[in-house]
Formats: sequence, C-alpha cells, structure tokens
Amino acid sequence: MPSRSQEPRVAGWGRQFVPGRELFSEDLERASKGAHLLRGLGRSYGDASLPAPGCPDVLTTTLADRVLRLTDDGVLRAEAGLSLRALNRLTLHRGLFVPVTPGTQFVTLGGMVASDVHGKRHHVAGTIGRHVRALRMRVADGRIVECSPETHADLFWATIGGMGLTGAILEVELQLERTPSPWIYQEMTKHGDLDSLLAALEEGSRNWPMTVAWIDCVTRGRAMGRGILFVGRWAEAHESPPEPPRWGEASIPVPFEAPNWAISPPTVRAFNTAYYHKQLRSKVQGFVSPETFFYPLDVIADWNLGYGSSGLTQHQAVIPRQAGPQGVRALLERLTALSAASPLCVLKDCGEQGQGLLSFPRPGTSIAIDMPVRSGTAAAVAQLNEVVIEYGGRIYLTKDQFTSAADFRAMEPRLDDFMDVRRRWDPELRFRSAQSVRLFGDSPFATGT
Repeated sequence: MPSRSQEPRVAGWGRQFVPGRELFSEDLERASKGAHLLRGLGRSYGDASLPAPGCPDVLTTTLADRVLRLTDDGVLRAEAGLSLRALNRLTLHRGLFVPVTPGTQFVTLGGMVASDVHGKRHHVAGTIGRHVRALRMRVADGRIVECSPETHADLFWATIGGMGLTGAILEVELQLERTPSPWIYQEMTKHGDLDSLLAALEEGSRNWPMTVAWIDCVTRGRAMGRGILFVGRWAEAHESPPEPPRWGEASIPVPFEAPNWAISPPTVRAFNTAYYHKQLRSKVQGFVSPETFFYPLDVIADWNLGYGSSGLTQHQAVIPRQAGPQGVRALLERLTALSAASPLCVLKDCGEQGQGLLSFPRPGTSIAIDMPVRSGTAAAVAQLNEVVIEYGGRIYLTKDQFTSAADFRAMEPRLDDFMDVRRRWDPELRFRSAQSVRLFGDSPFATGT
C-alpha cells in the first residue's frame, strides 16, 4: 500500500493540496459519463476545482481543445478545454478578440463560463456570460443537452457562474468582437491616496473602455490607498505600430519555491514603495500588446511559487456603488490593520450585474487582494467578510478558500434560487466540489463513490 506521502494530490492555483487524481481525455462526451466534477487549467485559487471528499477523481478538460467552428462574423464554437491563450493566438491576427478576459490567459473556455469571468472592461462589456450564445452539456441524468438564453434558459443561467455544479460543460459557443488593430493604447497615472485613486477610477470608467488600478494595500496614514491607474482602448489601425505584437511564452521562471517569510509586511512594504515610485512622471502613455495590458503576470511562469510552501489565497469582493467610497475605505482600513496583504492588490470598476444566478460582479468597486496563507489567514478572511457583509457586498467564488458557509449565505441572497435550479437538473447533487461541500451544504461522497 502506498504511503500517505505517495497518495495522488491535486491543488488549485493557491497550492492548497487535497487527495485527488486528475483524469484526462480528448473525448469529454464519453469521459463525462461518470464524472462528478470537471476542471480546466486549475487557476481557481481555492477549492472550486478540487474534488469533494470521498470522490477523489476530477476530469481535466485540457485535451479536449478543438475549435469546431469560427465564422467570419466572429462566432466561435469550441470544446470546453480550449485555453484562452490558444484562442488569442488564433484570433488576434484575424482582427478578433474575446469581449471579456480575466487577468490570465491560462484558463479554459469551460472554466471562464463556470466562473462567469469579468475583467478590465466590465463597466462596458459585462461578464463573459453576456457573450455566450450556447452551451453543450452533459447533465446529471446522462443526457447531452444544448442550452442557451432561449432553450433550457434556467440551466444556461445557472451554469453561467455556477462553478461547474450544474453539469459537465462540453462545448461553448461565444461571440467574439472585432478589433481595429492588435495593439492597445494605454495611459498610466499616479494617485497619492485612496480618495484620488477612486475618483480617477470613476472618471476613467466614464471615458475609457478598459480600466484597472494597482493599489498599495499596506501603507497607512495619509497615503493609504495610493496607487496607479491603468486605462486603455484598442488602438486604431492608423495610429498603431506597423508590426503586430509578439505573442510570447512565459519567459521568467520562478526557479524554486520561495521561503514562507518572503512575503511578509516588511518585504511587501518595500516592494509597494518601489513599485509606486518607479513611475517617475505622473502620467505615462504608449502602445502595448494585449498580453502586456491584460496579462502582466503571465510573463512569470509559476509565480505562485513565490508565496512559499503554504501557498496563497485571494480575497476578492465587490462593494456596491451605493456604499460609496467609505465602503472601500472600510475594507482597506481593515486590511491594513491586519497586515495580511501581498503586493498584488487590484481595483476594478464594475458595471451591471450579469444574469448568471451566482455571477460575481455588481455595480460598484471590486478589490482583489492576494494574501499568503498563514495560521491566521482564515481569521483575516472572516474579518474582511464582516466588512463586505456590512456594506452589502459579495465575494468571488473562483478566488475563495476560507469563507464560512454562514458568511457566504449572509452575502448571497441568490443562493436559494440557484439551488432550486441545480436540484431541478441534478436532484441527487451528483456534481459536487470541495467548495460546494464547504459553502453550499453539499454532503461529502460516501467513500468509494
């Protein structure tokens, strides 16, 4: 019998390992017959793509990555395991791009749908669910069904942002958008405190289709919340560089797992100070590639190793518009008091709430905070969630690892509606994950299921 250390394990991007085994197949239709959970490239930070206790197998979709159809007007039909990076390499030189992209291209189409990803264009383009035309799925009773906003709409909108709990996504049909060039015109501006940064983000979102801000989540006092705002738009053909941008490989490897003390308050404070002051002028502009603008961390392979053997988590919440800047300030004040953040803290402006029953964004401000996992991380997340609940916000399930079921229910009044649709299509809750056991009240599988 193998020793405990030899048992197969599986993890998300946060490197929280659980007993499990990834199964691979090019034929998702066949392989999904007995599956309880599918996952893509494993970039969800917490336990959303980890198997539920008692059923260690998880079906990984990355071998099922064929493009089935791409029309002249940008309608894509592809298998769920197609990566965003492969799609970008295929479509950008054809003048097409995904209308919504998360902050990494190392995700699959199926994962994007299950998370209903958003990005730097949410205030104008919404989530990816707005642009999905149809899904082909295997549901719990074994049938293969096609669903869309017109056909089996309840299943469709529960699957958009449903974290893979409504069935196995086999194929995705997505409307791409036309771009005038393969370049992005970007402007970066420095702001010395939270009020000025939030005001600049609000103004930028009125005038620019792409906005995001890096925020210093460690510095206290008058400079608390200082940061750099990035705004952009697709460059017009007449103004962009004549040569297309290179679509490169992740080229800077992290050579080893960093010690756990590498991400500590002193090192984070030093990094944030250097990053803020590296931009000498108050405003810098120029043309950048979509990779540089949308996926700045992808240039560093396995950057999660920098957080050490204990791994990392992310707390991402949206504070509703009606809470005003004081809601964001309250969350940031709580965070700085905890000294729990890393250098990776991001603000985004969110627009209309999507139709997915558990879609994350709503009108307001999203703040995403990467944190090294330590003995007090769960308690820190609970304290941050107190603020989120107080101001009527919610968290992003794709990033969560430590939220309690009680806190999740307090911030998610849509859960009952989602569970009603889920049980309609899967009465025995065959599709489960470690996250659904932790947050949704699902039972672990009987051993050997």
